[in-house]
Amino acid sequence: MTHPALFQIDPRDSVATALRDVEAGETALGVTVSAAVPKGHKVAVKPVAMGAPVLKFGFPIGTASRDIVPGEHVHTHNVTTALKGSGDYAYRPVSPPQRHADGHSFLGYRRADGRVGTRNEIWVIPTVGCVGRTAQKIAKRAAAKFGGRVDGVHAFPHPFGCSQLGDDLRGTRDILAALANHPNAGGVLVVGLGCENNQTSKMIEGIDHPNLRTIGAQASSDEIEEGLALVAELVEVAAQATREPAPLSELVLGVKCGGSDGFSGLTANPLVGRMSDVVTAAGGSAILTEIPEIFGAEQLLMARAASEQVFDEIVELVSDFKAYFVRHGEPVSENPSPGNIAGGITTLEEKSLGAVQKAGHATVTDVRHYGERVRTRGLTLLEAPGNDAVSSTALAAAGATAILFTTGRGTPLGFPVPTIKIASNSDLAARKPGWIDFDAGLALTDGMAPAADALLDTICAVASGRETAAERNGEREIAIWKRGVTL
Repeated sequence: MTHPALFQIDPRDSVATALRDVEAGETALGVTVSAAVPKGHKVAVKPVAMGAPVLKFGFPIGTASRDIVPGEHVHTHNVTTALKGSGDYAYRPVSPPQRHADGHSFLGYRRADGRVGTRNEIWVIPTVGCVGRTAQKIAKRAAAKFGGRVDGVHAFPHPFGCSQLGDDLRGTRDILAALANHPNAGGVLVVGLGCENNQTSKMIEGIDHPNLRTIGAQASSDEIEEGLALVAELVEVAAQATREPAPLSELVLGVKCGGSDGFSGLTANPLVGRMSDVVTAAGGSAILTEIPEIFGAEQLLMARAASEQVFDEIVELVSDFKAYFVRHGEPVSENPSPGNIAGGITTLEEKSLGAVQKAGHATVTDVRHYGERVRTRGLTLLEAPGNDAVSSTALAAAGATAILFTTGRGTPLGFPVPTIKIASNSDLAARKPGWIDFDAGLALTDGMAPAADALLDTICAVASGRETAAERNGEREIAIWKRGVTL
């Protein structure tokens, strides 16, 4: 199917997106394109005076730096950000649209605390970077020895846990403890060194997993063999778990975008938004993070706060994150990335308006800080930066049992929980089938509703045990947000 040249999202918009490479002289939407425009980039469909807002998604994505005429390529050469380091916010709630629960289900592992995991794995978590390789060696040998009895044995090494102070150390401890509490972990082995700042005894105070073992490498005569013996004990317990039918209300979806392009806000992110709506309407949970990547669109989330208290918490979270940038002498608009710009995204406002679509129209029921776990159903806003690995780790630690990761550029990265890679365009899906799990370009060829049905089927299959591309490739990483002094 041949795509039309341009697509206008909202009739108020002054720009449209090129659905394919457009040549100079082509006419679409009543305008003649004045110069060649790459796929995913924007073309003016209305005149915009210098200093006036440029509209996309029905909202401003920046300010025209000079007069823009219809048919002109609209990008960094003629649009600048209008973001500031602070914002004036008022509580003006809107009524969410009516959503109906879906009848889909999946096969998951119901844990003693009532949560449902999508995997039954043994996780080996080091307290400190010094024993990261030790954890990997234990996990590798255990996976070979116990393969088939559980869904996998995985280690999550990291470089932190020592030479950290105060809040920085607490952040490392909190994120590791939260991971250890995850329902996808049928058993957890915490591997400590002995002399590190992140002492095992302190870290496990935040862990309430019923199938937990610990080892101190300095106190062990053979930490690898002892670790294997402890994993054997964990497997004996974990292997008793079996999959059973569970409704969508038991899913916890983390939603994330990485390497966005001009199609992300047209296809992949709106599709993920539909998944957030379906799961939360069923009584499940969705988690949105990447706080710097909602700057310029935060009012849309604030208007959907479940209460004035939640609104105040969103304001505080966004304002604190902006202040974090300012304290370090950085502009709050220091985004999009070079890859985003090459893909057609011009300003952070444009990126943010596309990014918040992953939350659909769900009501924001709670705000959580970095390293904290979800505590309500509905949509939770989670504190974390935009970095793919850091924010995806935070989503997993918060309790996401699957992550929907949209991308227009592609990445091989995978994270502790099943990470479903959703390509914003069919070209990426065709070029990188070893990375991509779902082609959101179907939204342009087949329509948004059929594409959403297909994506929901994919999510339920993965939640029931189908491996993602990242899982097949052995891509399992964590990254911890480092914010403080290193000794």
